[in-house]
Amino acid sequence: MDDIQDFVGKLVVKNDTKIILLVMDGLGGAPNLGGMTELEAANTLNLDMLAKASDLGLSVPVLPGITPGSGPGHLGIFGYDPIKHQIGRGILEALGIGIAVSEKDVVARGNFATFDGETVLDRRAGRPATEENVKACQLINSKIKEIEGVKVQVFPGVEHRFVLKLTGDGLADNLTDADPQKDGEKMLYTTSVNEESRKTAEIVNKFIKQVSTILKNNGKITGCLLRGFSKHPVMPKFPQIYKMRSAAIATYPMYRGLAKLVGMDVLEVPHVDDEAGSLQSEVKVLKDNYDKYDFFYFHVKHTDSYGEDSNFLAKVDVIEIVDRAIPQIMSLKPDVLAVTGDHSTPSLVGGHSWHPVPLLIHSKYSRYGLAEKFSEKTCATGSIGTIEAKNIMTLLMANAMRLEKYGA
Repeated sequence: MDDIQDFVGKLVVKNDTKIILLVMDGLGGAPNLGGMTELEAANTLNLDMLAKASDLGLSVPVLPGITPGSGPGHLGIFGYDPIKHQIGRGILEALGIGIAVSEKDVVARGNFATFDGETVLDRRAGRPATEENVKACQLINSKIKEIEGVKVQVFPGVEHRFVLKLTGDGLADNLTDADPQKDGEKMLYTTSVNEESRKTAEIVNKFIKQVSTILKNNGKITGCLLRGFSKHPVMPKFPQIYKMRSAAIATYPMYRGLAKLVGMDVLEVPHVDDEAGSLQSEVKVLKDNYDKYDFFYFHVKHTDSYGEDSNFLAKVDVIEIVDRAIPQIMSLKPDVLAVTGDHSTPSLVGGHSWHPVPLLIHSKYSRYGLAEKFSEKTCATGSIGTIEAKNIMTLLMANAMRLEKYGA
């Protein structure tokens, strides 16, 4: 356990208060269309009203200038030190879709991609329908059973994502990503960081090449990329640290996996294709389970997806859909509502960025009246200031009166 978590855990007191942490993935932006960020351009009547009655600030996910992945971004807002707890994306994706991971396993997050020879044309293969993903995984599993005595399995995720699971003796996870991270670049194979991982790297690269052969005539899905190689880590558990019955409401596997990893109960959300319907499905799960838990992590994905696609207007639309759901969430009368992101994903950048993330904390103890709107600019001048994301949880606990005084 982190020293800070150990310290905070000793100050925690139990009560009946409710906390909702609403995470719009990749919420933060940078001035783009019309010189505005997506949050500034969005029509957010309800969030703006909430901002007038809330503390505002900005959070830094890891360190100033460091662009975080979603794993470190979320660990920070859950109160973990994202530098100390380095977790491969593979384990999060695997746990998120219900894959059992043992000490003999190494897992990785996969992207189906479109290739032209050794050049990656599209890292996400046009974001195929999940049904196409399932068919590709079935084909791979029918052709590849093991490599060098190591059992090989792939499991479909959502759209272009899948999980690779290797099972055998002597496997290690200290590997570089087999992903150039940009379209138009030559394929980048994995390398072992140490001798212990050399065998695993060789198996992974053989797998990638075999998949390219199997999928070469498979439409846009003609190969794969792999990153986030990981074994199962040992993590201090969120419910034990903060002494709260804790639940996660998320639709994407990685975020469900991250919540499982830190010990939250992951609630099932019925699948709905359209954006507004999907959010309403999550809101219904929140309402149906509200009496059962003290803390809710409520995740919205596509603010991040559209930012990565450089689709400014689509990201604005998602923010507006979330805004329309705010009255339903507030009707539950949570003692504390926080609205933030795990990192920034400006459509201007077309990916994650280093920009500090907007943060809103609402409770009856808020120092309100300093802002008229929820935006990057108003958050920059808010009463919270700019803080490290790992300190958000102590603010939520304090606003819920769940921390006793420190010292005499």
